[in-house]
Amino acid sequence: MRVAAACLSRALLAAACLFLLVPAPSAEEGAASPTLAKIRTANAVYIGYREAAIPFSYLAGGEEAIGFAIDLCRHVTEAIQVQLNLPHLTAVPVPTTPGARQIMLETGTIDLDCGATINTEHRQRDLAFSSTIFVAGIQALVSKDAGIRSFADLQGKTVATVFGTTAAAYLTSAAARQGLQVSHRGSRDQAEGLQLLLRGEVAALVLDDVSLRGLLLQLAAVERERFMLLDDRFGFEPYAIAFRRHDAQLKKLVDRTLSGLMQSGELARIYERWFTSPIPPDGGNLHLPMSDALRQLMLTPNDRGA
Repeated sequence: MRVAAACLSRALLAAACLFLLVPAPSAEEGAASPTLAKIRTANAVYIGYREAAIPFSYLAGGEEAIGFAIDLCRHVTEAIQVQLNLPHLTAVPVPTTPGARQIMLETGTIDLDCGATINTEHRQRDLAFSSTIFVAGIQALVSKDAGIRSFADLQGKTVATVFGTTAAAYLTSAAARQGLQVSHRGSRDQAEGLQLLLRGEVAALVLDDVSLRGLLLQLAAVERERFMLLDDRFGFEPYAIAFRRHDAQLKKLVDRTLSGLMQSGELARIYERWFTSPIPPDGGNLHLPMSDALRQLMLTPNDRGA
């Protein structure tokens, strides 16, 4: 992922153009940041990525990480390159997992977590987050022939959720509000939850919308047509780029870069590439247009957690 000489002029120009959209940083900004000081010394940015978090960050037919969050972090890396005046800055990809990302950030193993990270108030005690880059809705995936057309139809049925996700809490809260009795069945991961649904052992799988659509892409087209997403949404979750806390200058740089992408329309174009267009490796399409919530956040960015 070393910035190639042939692309350097383009990268520098793109980053410089984005910076024109927002106030320029002070001369002391880079020096005041422990992360930027580390990057300057190493002449490298260590980017944490997920190997299978489609479409945010994943490997597809090769060793290079691709995805929506990776593209955004590439712009952040170019902004760092411009600010620190490091023409040969290297972006080093480092695989990570939800369980490891915090310690990897704290120890400096990675500088940016460019996976599929949900910003919560609880996590803000340990990590810093960029402005929101995606808003996920919690939905239910059901079989079309099960006669389930709304959340109310799950009364008395068993629903699968994935251990470690917030979907179970959203489901419990929604059931309590509507006075429904819904049984939970936990699964180790998304793949296991999908298998429970495929075998008919549960009536629904509840996860964030993008994960459910990603799971459907893994099925053969004929099998995929057997299932549908309920329109009901049980909750919403903001996704963001994560980095170490207590680094106000790095946060300014990251948020300034994302704000520039939002104002220029580039973030919307990147979104369309990954959420409403064919994506690698097989040309599947998530068919997930930008939500009204994310459109509003592009006009008024914030980093509030769920």
